[in-house]
Amino acid sequence: MISSEIMSDLNPAETLEQLRQLENGNADLKSHLAIVRISEPIFSPNGENSNQSLSKRTSDASTIDNPTPASLAADLTHYKELFSKLRFSYVEQVTKEKFLRAIVGDPPLVVGHNENVELESQLAGVKAELKARKEEIRMMIEEMEKTARDLATRCSNVELQMTQLSTLPETIENLESTIAGLRAKQASNAEAPSSQKLPLPATLSLVTEREAELAALNRQLAAVQNALPRKTREAEAVERELGGLERRKSEAITQAREAERKKQEGESDGLEEAGRWYRSAEEALKRLVGVEG
Repeated sequence: MISSEIMSDLNPAETLEQLRQLENGNADLKSHLAIVRISEPIFSPNGENSNQSLSKRTSDASTIDNPTPASLAADLTHYKELFSKLRFSYVEQVTKEKFLRAIVGDPPLVVGHNENVELESQLAGVKAELKARKEEIRMMIEEMEKTARDLATRCSNVELQMTQLSTLPETIENLESTIAGLRAKQASNAEAPSSQKLPLPATLSLVTEREAELAALNRQLAAVQNALPRKTREAEAVERELGGLERRKSEAITQAREAERKKQEGESDGLEEAGRWYRSAEEALKRLVGVEG
């Protein structure tokens, strides 16, 4: 009852409009997913300065209008290479500047061996600290990449679910129209046979009974199909015998008609004379052997 009330409160048109608004919001968010745009609020919080700095930057490797994880990765790789070149140029320029100032200074700056050893020890400490910082940053980057992949997967799932949800209002309307049609059909079929109005248990029992009858008929049909070749051979043999009998019948009918015709015409075919002779011979033999007829 509660679920039906909730479904009645939901309007498919309003739901679809909300989904479209969410899609528009996500589209605006996607247009800002780039390395340069993400870094703008850090370097220039003011919106005007950010637009100016963005227009001045021409080294963005990714497509800002339609960013993807692959384009962001390419953008990040591009900036890593760019910063590496800038660092090398900076170190080179600073080293040249210090060297020239040491030469042309008054008095000239002369560095001794002890100072070099002290600087090397300081450099070793700084390198160790830098290595620890790099390891910390590497772990942080790995964690961020893992989180980013997780978020990308969740974002893809959300987009897929939103796409599916955008088709739900139309599906709901189709289902509602189908339900209305079925209810109207059920109301029009109020005078249908009682077998079509059975509850589910009785319907299942009837289906089981019909399936048992169908199985019995299938077994009978299989038995008949198995006996069909033998019956076919027997029928063919009977047909052959019947054909022979039909021919003999035709010949006998023809002979009888011919004999009747000859008898009517007064012709003798010798059968009666042969019969009389056989009968007289039979009587003579009986007298000879002393057998009484």
